[in-house]
Amino acid sequence: MKKVKFNEKTELKVKNIRGFMKRKVVISGTSAKVTCPKEFLGGEAILIILENGAGKRDSSSKRRKSNPKKRK
Repeated sequence: MKKVKFNEKTELKVKNIRGFMKRKVVISGTSAKVTCPKEFLGGEAILIILENGAGKRDSSSKRRKSNPKKRK
């Protein structure tokens, strides 16, 4: 997966927004994801990383242990 450009700014002004929501970033494989309702599928979004939440990981966001071999 390619690395996405990250703009380090401290302020952002956006006009004509439909609304906003606060979500937690969680692990998804070797990346991260933010859950969003399906009604916005295909639309454009701006992801804003808050200063107080950058780089933090708690125990609930650790990767699940893989199941070695399924028993038949």
